[in-house]
Amino acid sequence: MNKTTTLLALLLLAGALGTTFRQSEREDTDWPVYGGNHAGNRYSPLTQINRTNVQNLKLAWTYDTGENKDPSERGMDMQCQPIVVNGIMYGTTPYLKLFAADAATGKELWKFDPFEGKRPRLHPVRGVTYWSDGADKRILYTAGAALYAVNAETGKLISSFGKNGEVDFHEGLGDEKTYGYNLDNFNIRNTTPGVVYKDLFITGSSVSEGGDALPGHIRAFDVRTGKLAWVFRTIPLPGEYGYETWSEDSYRKLGGANCWAGMVLDEKRGMVFLGTGSPSVDFYGGARKGTNLFANCVIALDAGTGKRIWHFQTVHHDLWDRDIPCPPNLITVKHQGKSIDAVAQATKDGYIFVFDRDTGKPLFPIKEVPAPTAGALPGEHPWPTQPVPVKPAPFAKQNLTEAEITTRTPEAHAYVSDRFANSTKGPKNLPPSLTGGLLYGIGGGAEWGGTAADPGGIMYVNGNNMLWWLKMRDSREKAEGQTASRGHVLFNTNCAACHATDSKSGASTASQAYPVLKDIGKRMSREQISALLETGRGRMPSFQHIAKEDRQAIIGFLLHMENKPAPGDVHAQTAQTGPVNNAAFPYMPPYINNGNVQFRDQDNYPAIKPPWGTLNAVDLNTGEYLWKVPLGEYPELSRKGVPATGTENHGGPVVTAGGLLFIAATYDEKMRAFDTRTGKIVWEYQLPAGGFATPITYMASGRQYVVIAAGGTRYGLKSGGKYVAFALP
Repeated sequence: MNKTTTLLALLLLAGALGTTFRQSEREDTDWPVYGGNHAGNRYSPLTQINRTNVQNLKLAWTYDTGENKDPSERGMDMQCQPIVVNGIMYGTTPYLKLFAADAATGKELWKFDPFEGKRPRLHPVRGVTYWSDGADKRILYTAGAALYAVNAETGKLISSFGKNGEVDFHEGLGDEKTYGYNLDNFNIRNTTPGVVYKDLFITGSSVSEGGDALPGHIRAFDVRTGKLAWVFRTIPLPGEYGYETWSEDSYRKLGGANCWAGMVLDEKRGMVFLGTGSPSVDFYGGARKGTNLFANCVIALDAGTGKRIWHFQTVHHDLWDRDIPCPPNLITVKHQGKSIDAVAQATKDGYIFVFDRDTGKPLFPIKEVPAPTAGALPGEHPWPTQPVPVKPAPFAKQNLTEAEITTRTPEAHAYVSDRFANSTKGPKNLPPSLTGGLLYGIGGGAEWGGTAADPGGIMYVNGNNMLWWLKMRDSREKAEGQTASRGHVLFNTNCAACHATDSKSGASTASQAYPVLKDIGKRMSREQISALLETGRGRMPSFQHIAKEDRQAIIGFLLHMENKPAPGDVHAQTAQTGPVNNAAFPYMPPYINNGNVQFRDQDNYPAIKPPWGTLNAVDLNTGEYLWKVPLGEYPELSRKGVPATGTENHGGPVVTAGGLLFIAATYDEKMRAFDTRTGKIVWEYQLPAGGFATPITYMASGRQYVVIAAGGTRYGLKSGGKYVAFALP
């Protein structure tokens, strides 16, 4: 073989294996921010693990947080997508402790407890934020109603930030003079991390969805000092743009319109992009006539000042809790022969909106489609049209028809058909009613795990096809078997948005995400309920912001013991709550929902035909789908020979240059790798608990890892508290 032939052979070999060779020489690659990069692409250029060798992927290490140890108890959700900076992994535990661990071994370096010496105020946390300037390295994250700055090398609070390392997360929302009540007395937290632009930490928040919801304003804090830098008000005050899209003085009684799902950053343009949720209260908008800007909007802000650049509202006058559920995705596409920097937003009802990043102009036409207004509740003002993108087609079901009812068994079909026959029927956007209706879109569609996108303009999104039973009731009427009371009023204000209390709700099982509380006293003692309200658990946040006397009144209502104060609560029936000079807040709507109730058959399977969960690849250059496959399975159905049905899924995908997409998220507690060309499963692993988070991938010490938080607890499954890492042998 001559030198030329030898050189050619080597070049051909390098062409076949070159990505692996090049990758072995690549420097270690971090996962430095939530979503992998500021654009939120959940994309990695790593190729050491690829479609030719992924079948060899093995467990590399496990980091055990030491929490959620009892698999029989439903502990706190662990939804965290950790970050990796300079070979160190930062994340949170189920009980909101912040940790640092060696990214190559999983060895713990330090742990910070925000509740040391205090009663925990728990809620889901999906990630943390890193900032550095020379030797000054900080982690910012929220736990309860506080924003913390922690030294990234030592795990100690940064004393120069706020008050000894802590900022009250109510800061910047407004004052009693403006709103007529003390905002500090009501609940706020953050489930998804903010972004850092220069020396600004920009963040959204999570607030109540009931009558005690605070306004969901977007805020920026100085990373060094913790001082408030700017505020963008998502519910405008008098004289501000958008105020006229609400009833007069709505801002004094209503809240929400918050960015709880996270945001992304275009550093070059100095722009931050985000989506907002629905206004309070979910499902009834009689006190907010109009389109309600800036609820349910994709918004582009100047990252340095908070000034609005453009917005687009995806739902007008939301009556269906159709929050924007995940961060936007900054993506570059070929459109009409030009390369366009775009922003793509997936929604709860299965749409993908694609906009020019600079102008907000849609890349694909968006039509205002007539929406029904007849049959609305008294005092309601449904908006007569809703926006629908022409492309891409929806990735989730839109309108329920009789043909979609489950045929899993004759008994299941009969059970669901009976409810279908006795429900309000019609187009997708029927106003909520006292009769009750079956609909899609209260839950995703898209979920908080987010979407992934590769440099070719392909978006990957997992979606749910789940049916919900929505029935309104007069909040002034007696609850089933009880007399109207103070505890009843407090329950309606604080709890009814998620939980039903009576057998007429339509929820048939305790494994629902939001269990029915009828006969809760048979399952839990007063002391257990009290502890749960104080600390939170699973998807339920802490309610410490509610006065102890009020919590006891709610418990009394649930236990049918309102005339029997709890031991030591001598003022339980006389304590006062709420504002001193604003009788409209907390707002008590005349109609409230029956709790967030999924409709399933009598065996707890979804009430419609599969697929119940899907994974989708969408070419945003053309608006066309490349493939759609079921995501997840019910093992007991698979053993009976039933093809993969897909399952409800919470968590998101990560895509790599190795031609792979990694995702967990499913009921069957598995982690999977898909071939991005075909949607075919090429690897899977049974996790120690459900991976209801979004994985990451990075290179440490020359080895590519894929890591997922296995925290469990959803769907009544066992809890867990481990981070699980995979790598090639």
